[in-house]
Amino acid sequence: MTIAVPRETTPGERRVALVPGAIERLVDAGLTVAVEPGAGSAAGYPDAAYEAAGARVTEGAVDGARVLVGVRAPTVEQVGRLDAGAVTVSFLPTRSELELVKTLRDKGHTAFAMELVPRISRAQSMDALSSQALVAGYRAAIVAAEKLPRFYPLFMTAAGSIPPARVLVLGAGVAGLQAIATARRLGAVVQAYDVRTAAAEEVRSLGAEFVELELPVLEGAGGYAREMTEERSRKQQELLAPYVANADVVIATAAVPGRTAPLLVTREMVEAMKPGTVVVDLAAEQGGNIAGSVAGEEVTIGNALVWGAMDVPSALPGQASQLYATNVSSMLLLMTTEGVVQPDLDDEVLAGCCVTADGEIRHEPTRSLLEEES
Repeated sequence: MTIAVPRETTPGERRVALVPGAIERLVDAGLTVAVEPGAGSAAGYPDAAYEAAGARVTEGAVDGARVLVGVRAPTVEQVGRLDAGAVTVSFLPTRSELELVKTLRDKGHTAFAMELVPRISRAQSMDALSSQALVAGYRAAIVAAEKLPRFYPLFMTAAGSIPPARVLVLGAGVAGLQAIATARRLGAVVQAYDVRTAAAEEVRSLGAEFVELELPVLEGAGGYAREMTEERSRKQQELLAPYVANADVVIATAAVPGRTAPLLVTREMVEAMKPGTVVVDLAAEQGGNIAGSVAGEEVTIGNALVWGAMDVPSALPGQASQLYATNVSSMLLLMTTEGVVQPDLDDEVLAGCCVTADGEIRHEPTRSLLEEES
């Protein structure tokens, strides 16, 4: 049974779904892996390393494969080259990929979306959202430090003292916590806010101050944040305004799985920022936490420089790929019995992230979207 690792086709995407170390695990489990030439080159993994790990490097890796793994969703063309009833494992943003989902369904393929992996103990090694958020949070703090026209740490010199930069992190999930930790290591004074009060302990453990607003707690299933009402959103923005105005750096990381990112900072709040403020919006691709941010672009609004993040993990492709490959290979091994990939859709983890199987849409929100469309 062949697992295909194609080159990523999305412009700017430098990650690869499987690295040589992960392929060794799969080969040891009796699986065959075929890799397209150059699939790992941008991430620092040459073809020779894949061959040494036991993979076959071939331009026709996808043709007739039973399993296709990827970082981004597969293309319709790739799906058409797979064996009947194949398995695909990748990120699969169903809201923007409805035509692809229909193709996967119509061809009888079993498609798994890495962003839907349940947040339970058993699935931690497969939690790709967390592994890639770790990379994004670190990178966000570094980018902000590079663009900020002042020091991060406190300096006390014969020429005078320079106070530390003030960093405000919005959202204290994996990305936010890593941004906090990195900014603290660089010497900044950090404040952080999250709608989940349970995040307060983690924020404080990193040496940051947790911003507490007088609002109802919003925490959904699995520890994720959930959507809020428009009235509550306005109140949150109003209460956050003084913290935003006082910050030298604002790093926004808040996201609700499968939904548009919540707007935390309005245009008026951005325009009220002090000169030299740097804003990093990690949620720009999901609609943005910051009004005016544009994914993949750097814009100036009032006194602030606003950097709209796009595919941030690709900036550190080697280690981002290493982490993601562990997630993917762990999922494949969960599906594997005696050298054959046979997904058990009664398994809680696999059922939770399965989008299509047996000619049906199994992911309820996606099925509802398709019904609305028709």
